[in-house]
Amino acid sequence: MQDNETQEPAAPTSETGNAIPTPEVRKAPDATALQPSQMKSRGKKSWAKRHPWLRRIGIAFLIVVGVVLASLVLFRFVNPPITSVMVIEKLRGETLQRRWVPIEKISPHMRLAVIASEDGNFCRHQGVDWAAVRQVLESAKNLEPARGASTIPMQVAKNIYLWEFRSYLRKALEVPLAYALVTIWPKERVLEVYLNIAQFGPGLFGVEAASRKYFRKPASALTQREAVLLATTLPKPKVRNPARPNRTHRVVANAVQKRLPYIAKRADCVLNP
Repeated sequence: MQDNETQEPAAPTSETGNAIPTPEVRKAPDATALQPSQMKSRGKKSWAKRHPWLRRIGIAFLIVVGVVLASLVLFRFVNPPITSVMVIEKLRGETLQRRWVPIEKISPHMRLAVIASEDGNFCRHQGVDWAAVRQVLESAKNLEPARGASTIPMQVAKNIYLWEFRSYLRKALEVPLAYALVTIWPKERVLEVYLNIAQFGPGLFGVEAASRKYFRKPASALTQREAVLLATTLPKPKVRNPARPNRTHRVVANAVQKRLPYIAKRADCVLNP
């Protein structure tokens, strides 16, 4: 006799051989299980995303440094066509007067006079005269007047790349530029460029143009006194006139002229190029 009760089929088991595989549930990766290198990479990426402007500033800085270094290498062999100081003078409405001459066509009196007036240790330092810097700092502490501590390489860097008005930022930039300049250029080239780009009057640049304007002769024919008067014009080129020096100018020129024999013993790097 048949049983009318419906029997439920038995659940398949491994014993019956009819087991139904249960799909595996994949667990989400645990952030704490990341390898240190992966976490470091993720941290860097998130930092760059948080501060994109810092990355842009860094890239811009590297580009500027590369351009400046490339130009320094170029100007070792090619004369700078213009400087930042010349551009500023041009914007002020001045007519630029300049004439480039090689150092061999500049009087030895002028080479010596500008070193005696502007940078007595020119042949001995590597871009910055830290002894002069210390003297300026000591004078400032004692509230005494003192001349600037800018060397000729620092002035070349300022004239080509920077600006005229004084600031701590400009001084901070002059130092590495001066070191780079002396590393890439020999001292003869530094002085040659300086004497051809230095400002001797409103819109007047270079010793050749200055010599012809003030003394009606080329820079190669300058006498010792004329060279000293020109060199002592450089700190105040828009005020001093070497052809008609005022009393203060004459006093400064006399002091520099007395130093020439002493400085000549320390300027051998440029007196006989």
